[in-house]
Amino acid sequence: MPPSREEPRGLVEALLSGRYATLGDVPARPGRADAPPIVPASALTERPARDIVAELDASAAAPEPARWRPVRYQLTCAVADLDDVLAFTAPAPLAVYVTDVDDSALAATAQALTDAGHIPGLAVGHGVDAIADFLSVLAHATTGYVARVADADGVLALLGATAAALSGFDVREAVVAPDPGRLVRLVPEATDALREILLAVEVDDPGVVARDLAVRGLVTR
Repeated sequence: MPPSREEPRGLVEALLSGRYATLGDVPARPGRADAPPIVPASALTERPARDIVAELDASAAAPEPARWRPVRYQLTCAVADLDDVLAFTAPAPLAVYVTDVDDSALAATAQALTDAGHIPGLAVGHGVDAIADFLSVLAHATTGYVARVADADGVLALLGATAAALSGFDVREAVVAPDPGRLVRLVPEATDALREILLAVEVDDPGVVARDLAVRGLVTR
């Protein structure tokens, strides 16, 4: 179960999202590090028994309000479609990955998304300077952000960089050489502030990544 509001939230508590083709593919017993799984909206033919992130197809019709809402919708679009996405109001929070945005426009794109009330998505492949500029936007936004990475090293870099952006440390150094010890020593208030910014990280295998993070000292409570 996720931590109650009275309990301090761990850094990796409900952080890691997996992607699944159908609800039937979602593990029946989520781990403590598991965030709501990502499932195509087209595969959600009935009300899920648990919290879900519904992935939208950019070429499909917009979702209609329903008797239940996912934790959030998720959409991947191109820069050419960004204006339409910015004007779109979803029936639940909307996370947006812009696939072909280059490093020089990453922060400005994140600003435009947060101004529209959407949640920016940070995918792998961006340079250190672009990530630092992106986080300088998110550190002062109310939407938070989501991310996609390949492995535990990527998760650790995001945690370290987000902590640095909130505390005034060198974000670039935190991306390149994150310090697990510093993260473990964060006080509960700092951990909560970090997780209000970094909402979830999509990985191929949440269980494997959670175990790799535990080896580095980042364990669930």
